[in-house]
Amino acid sequence: MAFKEIELNMGPQHPSTHGVLRLKLAVDNEVVVAVEPVIGYLHRGMEKLWESLTYPQIVPLTDRLDYLAAVSNNLAYVLAVEKLMGLEVPPRIRYIRVILAELQRLASHLAWVGFMANDIGAMTVLLYSFEDREDVLDIFEAYVGARLTVHGIRIGGVPFDLDDQVIGMIRRLLDETPKKIADIEKLLDDNRIWLHRTRGVGVISAADALELGLTGPPLRATGVAWDIRRDIPYSSYEDFAFDVPVRSGGDVYARYLVRMREMLESLKIVKQVLDNLPENR
Repeated sequence: MAFKEIELNMGPQHPSTHGVLRLKLAVDNEVVVAVEPVIGYLHRGMEKLWESLTYPQIVPLTDRLDYLAAVSNNLAYVLAVEKLMGLEVPPRIRYIRVILAELQRLASHLAWVGFMANDIGAMTVLLYSFEDREDVLDIFEAYVGARLTVHGIRIGGVPFDLDDQVIGMIRRLLDETPKKIADIEKLLDDNRIWLHRTRGVGVISAADALELGLTGPPLRATGVAWDIRRDIPYSSYEDFAFDVPVRSGGDVYARYLVRMREMLESLKIVKQVLDNLPENR
């Protein structure tokens, strides 16, 4: 019996969820044969709002651009302002910023793998990843008092130096997290359901990735070895040795593998920063 192609709406979701957009799907049984994305549901007029604010007043609003990457957006904005000002910040500040950015990357990737696994039926992984992510958020809370919209960077500096408590928490994270990441990999890497639902799904070619302007793990999962931290280093990334994980599949599974490896590289970077933290001058 032939199935008739039907149209379905997927979304829009609530603004507090991930991936807020509407997808108009054409499906034949369980096969999606066409998709039309409808975006813009989170456009809040930030650019217009910023026109009436001073540069320092804008920094807290960058926390809200991506609730899984608050510090990363802080850093991008602050670096742009400092470049316009011709301002060079001290080495210790640059190093602390790298720690915060890599911890944010770790927290973001853990959320990604948890959400992704849960969305395709592996709820246990969500619990594992969010338990691990709590360790990072505890560090943010001890450092600056916030866990989600982490206002962790200022124009010309950072809000606080790293005290012994925060450094101790980071050291423990470095010791404990690799095993926790390995536990998630044991649940997923060779899981036949996970493989069936990620391999060959959502394939993006390297050419299409470059044409679309993809960056980060989605780009590196297509085989393109581009990482701005290495290729156009900023905030002292040139001082640290780390690998750029690359996969060639271009599918969901490749993007998963890149992110899992990137978390270990982030830990490697943070350890180097702590071991070589410049004196406060």
